[in-house]
Amino acid sequence: MNVLFFPQHFLGLAGMPRRIPDYAVQFADWNFWSSIGGFVFGLSQLLFLYIVIKTIRGGDKATDQVWEGADGLEWTVPSPAPYHTFATPPAVK
Repeated sequence: MNVLFFPQHFLGLAGMPRRIPDYAVQFADWNFWSSIGGFVFGLSQLLFLYIVIKTIRGGDKATDQVWEGADGLEWTVPSPAPYHTFATPPAVK
């Protein structure tokens, strides 16, 4: 995103007007880098969409105890925790 928008600050300081269909040759380098940033930004959005779809479609479900050594009080109940989880307050050590 920085590669997309940061060169446009330099273009504005150099005097390039906004919203024109064609620009002078002196602005070509900064516009080139801004275009590269736009394409990379667009590809990153496609990569994000691919990862979201892949995550939704498959994969193993996580267990209640997601890592070794998770033995705190919050790992003794199922997820999501039911309403009124404990009939009596648990002993906290």
